[in-house]
Amino acid sequence: MMAGRWLDTNTKMAFSPLPTFLIALAALPMASAHDHSSTHIEEGEAISVDPIDTTLWVHIFVQMFAWGVIFPIGMVLGIVKSRWHVPVQVVGTALAILGYALGHMHGGREFRHNNVHSKFASPISLLLFVQILMGIYLKLHLEKGINGKIRRFVKIGHGIVGKALPVLSWTQMLFGGITALGFCQGDHIGQCLAHFIMGSAFIAYGILLTILLLVGQLWLRRTGRSQEFFDSAVIAAWGMVNTFTEHRWGTAWVKNDWQHTTMGIIWWCAGLAGIWLSKDRDGRPQRNFIPGFVILITGWAMSAHPQDLMISAETHKMFGYTLMAAGVTRIIEISFVLRDRPGISEEGRETSSFQYVPVFLLYASGFLFMGATEEQMSLVASSGMDHVAYILILYSLAFLVFLFVNVLLGIYDRNSTPALPNKEVANGRLGPRINGTVPVRDAQEFELEGLMSDDEDDGARRPREDDGGLNSPSTVGKNSDGVAH
Repeated sequence: MMAGRWLDTNTKMAFSPLPTFLIALAALPMASAHDHSSTHIEEGEAISVDPIDTTLWVHIFVQMFAWGVIFPIGMVLGIVKSRWHVPVQVVGTALAILGYALGHMHGGREFRHNNVHSKFASPISLLLFVQILMGIYLKLHLEKGINGKIRRFVKIGHGIVGKALPVLSWTQMLFGGITALGFCQGDHIGQCLAHFIMGSAFIAYGILLTILLLVGQLWLRRTGRSQEFFDSAVIAAWGMVNTFTEHRWGTAWVKNDWQHTTMGIIWWCAGLAGIWLSKDRDGRPQRNFIPGFVILITGWAMSAHPQDLMISAETHKMFGYTLMAAGVTRIIEISFVLRDRPGISEEGRETSSFQYVPVFLLYASGFLFMGATEEQMSLVASSGMDHVAYILILYSLAFLVFLFVNVLLGIYDRNSTPALPNKEVANGRLGPRINGTVPVRDAQEFELEGLMSDDEDDGARRPREDDGGLNSPSTVGKNSDGVAH
């Protein structure tokens, strides 16, 4: 009996991430002990003029793949309790350790020691180690004695850290891009923060709308609130912050201060109105146009910002148009596609193709705004690339992230939702439907079939005048049976 328990415990240890953890524990001190040279960095600059070498490029792509692809997939597999969760996370951890080591072994371009990417690497690596330790502990299934009490908190912590890592990974990847190019230094810090925070917020909003659209409709109904209540509450809170932070109080007002501050004012004013309109007169959840209108007016205001470079003006203009389109299509979706209903179907699984339009446009708006900082615009202008090519590249990135989010939600949906019986498709056709269930053309053909069967079943019987009407007893009965079927 004791031998069996010993064998079982060792089997669990063999399939746990322990070997990877030990490798990481040995590698990190060596990587941390390595020091970068900064002798070729000119005074007042953040980077040297040397090109990025092959080792650093490998570091970039390995880390992007590990933190941006593998870990999010592993997170979703963990949420649905898939047996592939641990193997995927082990692969991600191994790649992350490799990338971490490569980041300290490169030559070529040099960076300041106190850059934000290097500083943020330590806490995010520490969180990864904590996550691995908690995963090993949970994999051992220690549930007796004090472990029974500890396990519950470890499980909660493991879930929180796992869901936080994709957000922190996104932040670290942005820091990596900023550091590699030497951007966002000195006077550029303020506008960098504005572009990257607001751009990431638009992408996050698009991701949340995607989640609610595909797997969150039933949860939203259980809250007893409409989606516009939550959207308006966030808009109002964000507007309050912008109202008092966009202008440095005590200094002279400039044109951008006026625009950013008044934009904050309209956000909290409109947000409060949206919160009020999110309930009808009987206290039931109610859809409204306010969040879509706020997105629309924000896009118009952003497109009117004065710019020094032509490529910057065109990029900001396209950003504004994209955001305006997101607001308009959002209003159309709520008012005309859904007709103020929570969703297309009661079970919360059906969606309209049009519902993806405002969602994707939010992704695109975020990438356009993040890619429109002063330094990025100067770099693109000096490269010879025109604004059309640059905007198409940003849209391509938006499509990739949009695709990846849908893939993650598809993995979640297929592993967490019980298999539903396939709906019968009459004559292999889809199209306009009656009450979302019976195809219109098939319903009409069924009625004609009922009329024809009355004539063909009894050739000796003379047809009555009311047999041909839509209100005849035979036809009504057949239609009722067909709909029930």
